[in-house]
Amino acid sequence: MDFILLIIAFRFLQTHAQTKEHFPEWQGLFLKSLIAACCFLAIQIVFERTDGVMRWVAHCINLYVVYAAYNRQVFAPLKPFVYAFFPVVFVHIFQDLTRLVAPEFYHSWESLFGTAGVFAWIWLVAQFIISRKQRKALETERIKAIQKEIEFKNSQKRKDALEIQVAERTAELTAQKESLEKTLHELKAMQSQLIQSEKMASLGELTAGIAHEIQNPLNFVTNFSELNKELLDELKDELVKGDLDEIRLIVGDIMANEEKIIHHGKRADAIVKGMLQHSRSSSGVKELTDINELADEYLRLSYHGLRAKDKSFNASMETDLDEAVGMVEVVSQEIGRVILNLVNNAFYAVSERKKQVDDFGDVSLSSSYKPTVWLSSKRTNRGIEIRVKDNGTGMPDGVKEKIFQPFFTTKPTGLGTGLGLSLSYDIVKVHGGELTVSSQVGDKEKGEDSWTEFYIFIPNY
Repeated sequence: MDFILLIIAFRFLQTHAQTKEHFPEWQGLFLKSLIAACCFLAIQIVFERTDGVMRWVAHCINLYVVYAAYNRQVFAPLKPFVYAFFPVVFVHIFQDLTRLVAPEFYHSWESLFGTAGVFAWIWLVAQFIISRKQRKALETERIKAIQKEIEFKNSQKRKDALEIQVAERTAELTAQKESLEKTLHELKAMQSQLIQSEKMASLGELTAGIAHEIQNPLNFVTNFSELNKELLDELKDELVKGDLDEIRLIVGDIMANEEKIIHHGKRADAIVKGMLQHSRSSSGVKELTDINELADEYLRLSYHGLRAKDKSFNASMETDLDEAVGMVEVVSQEIGRVILNLVNNAFYAVSERKKQVDDFGDVSLSSSYKPTVWLSSKRTNRGIEIRVKDNGTGMPDGVKEKIFQPFFTTKPTGLGTGLGLSLSYDIVKVHGGELTVSSQVGDKEKGEDSWTEFYIFIPNY
């Protein structure tokens, strides 16, 4: 039984995790000890005479193994083995020692010694079972710990990879942001240039009209000045003659002519001032403005501007201006630009329609079509309304939906920037009003006519 205990002990030491992990070279030594214990057990069984000696040899080896496992620091994790084996080793040594020293005492208490040996073995088996469960639990925990460590390392790798991706993405987004900011800055600069270009384009269209409009009052000023010069010469002659009645008539004519010169001089001055107001940047300050006068002036200037470009162009202008509109507080330069843009578009539409009719080749249709632009104003309880209508080409629904979008234009390349109506829409919105459009493309078979009408509403404040 003692050598069986040794076999169990050496087998336990050989397979224990402490030996496998920290002292793998000892596994061979424990295996040899295991084989030697098996040989001693065989000798003890075969040669009965050696039983006593072999038993004490086994006791000594058992005591040494227990002592070594308990006393050496490297075997500290094996102390539960000592607690399990020591009762069995102690009972067997005490039993053999009592049988050797006091055989009578041993024989009288032999059953007690047997019971103690049974309990010692039960203790050993129980400790082995407990130790096995603990080892399994520890192994399970170790495996879990390893898995967690592997998961942690994997998560750390993923984290590092994500951080690298985030850094790369951040750098990419930063580069995109800088590129977009640069593009936005360039677009703003381009937008400013285009807006200025649109303003200069409208100013260019005004110039021809202004040249025609200003020529009339200048002609009156020149003609009446020349007439007054002739009258003054006559006045000198009459002063010599002393004809007071004729002198009074001549002076009356001179004064009447001077009034006309003053009137037409002021008219020319108003036209120049209007041109200057249109050309300079808007101050954004609202001032009382005669909307009817402003609208009528830009209508005529636009027409004469088109006439200066195309001598063959003719169109009727019909106005219905409500006197109740009166003075309205607006930014006159901006509202003037809006009216000018709408009127220019109306004249362009009727001009295109006229070309289409002439190209169609129908003489009766060509003679019956009269290009006309209507301009009207009206005061309501809510505010003032300005309408610009033409009987030009009309707009399809797809065009009406986009007409106020920046850079959208139906004109051929080079004839429009696509900003006029967009700017007009923004200007009216800034005034708290609204700019809308209605249009119809006529069906010739049904006898329908084409037309377009822009509606400006500016509320009362």
